[in-house]
Amino acid sequence: MEDQRDWIQAVERTWIARFPKQMLATFGTTNLNYFVVTEPAYRDFQPEKQEGVVRIGKVVAQKPAVVTPTYALNLQGFSDEARDYMQQMAQEYGSNSPGILYQYKNEAQRIDILSGEAREIARRIGKDLDERKEDLSVVIVGVDELWDVALMKFIYEFTSSSLAGNVREFQARGMLDPQAAYGGIPKAAIQQIERLFQEVERGRDPDDLKRELDQWGVFEHFEDRFLRLFRRRQ
Repeated sequence: MEDQRDWIQAVERTWIARFPKQMLATFGTTNLNYFVVTEPAYRDFQPEKQEGVVRIGKVVAQKPAVVTPTYALNLQGFSDEARDYMQQMAQEYGSNSPGILYQYKNEAQRIDILSGEAREIARRIGKDLDERKEDLSVVIVGVDELWDVALMKFIYEFTSSSLAGNVREFQARGMLDPQAAYGGIPKAAIQQIERLFQEVERGRDPDDLKRELDQWGVFEHFEDRFLRLFRRRQ
């Protein structure tokens, strides 16, 4: 429980000093530069030192993917509690109700020590980014020992603010439309499956295609076509 209180307090003490000027791209990868500013952990022992720690790096947001509860239940690496949640969503909204999956990768780059209070350092960095029109950069003030909690809070808020726009763009292209001929999975899933069929024909491992079909629960709809891939290779 102590650890939980620590990260809850870290979240409460985190704030976004400068939010990115652009939202997450719907149909491409988004590269976000971050600057997490904290008071150093040694500040309590050396209060005379007016300096802050700046952790600089990049968060890579992969292209958002359309998923359904059925698809999510077939992904690996989730806890039993997460699977129970997806089961509940499947029962409440339908096994093929579309949602959007966001995947991120953190690429830490370096740590700088700058003079001044954390808030003032954050203000200076934000002003510099504005002058250089760095639209995909964020400045965050957090807690030194749990600085990555501050980063995760930002990722959550950034994803939430981008979600409505991403959904509208998916809807405008009909990518969330259910495909009755394939059990009601969204159009985006069929497009991904078609791309994988083409890549397998060019030499990609068929296991990748089989895994995708199984995760969507539609292997029986494509079984004959899948088996023909092997007949062509013989």
